[in-house]
Amino acid sequence: MVDVNKKKLRDLFEKSYKDFSDAIFRYCYFHTSNREKALDLSHDTFVKTWEYLSSEKGKEIDNIRAFLYRVARNLIIDDRRKKKSSSLDNLLENGFEITGEESEFIIKENEFEAKEALKAVQGLEEKYKDVILMRYVEDMSVKDIAKILDDNENTVSVRIHRGIEKLKSILGENEKQ
Repeated sequence: MVDVNKKKLRDLFEKSYKDFSDAIFRYCYFHTSNREKALDLSHDTFVKTWEYLSSEKGKEIDNIRAFLYRVARNLIIDDRRKKKSSSLDNLLENGFEITGEESEFIIKENEFEAKEALKAVQGLEEKYKDVILMRYVEDMSVKDIAKILDDNENTVSVRIHRGIEKLKSILGENEKQ
């Protein structure tokens, strides 16, 4: 006999995976620029979420989307703290660009501009990169971003504005070159 609560929990988790797995992967990919690492981080995000949901303490999550992004963000931060172990990571950090199927998500129209914009976003400080990606790539509201980052909405709005200004500056400098 299946416990009703466990079934509800499993259904919630399966729906969350179906609804958000691609978005969590994109979020991880934008932060790592490494397809394999992004896959690992997005997988770990869902494993940790399942462990949290199914723990015997009966923990509940008000906003599963915000929770998933917070877990992914924490895993990305933890990953950055680790030493870089492979030469591919070093190549990526030094400007080596991935081509092929990993770049399929780039909009085909204006492909050059999209690549330049993504490169510019990668050059932003983390606090601006996070909010820009969540707002304009993942199409999140300021309220959702604030919840994920455990910050207030005004601070998030200011970071979005300043991040856009910094992007304009970076892209303006690239055009002059």
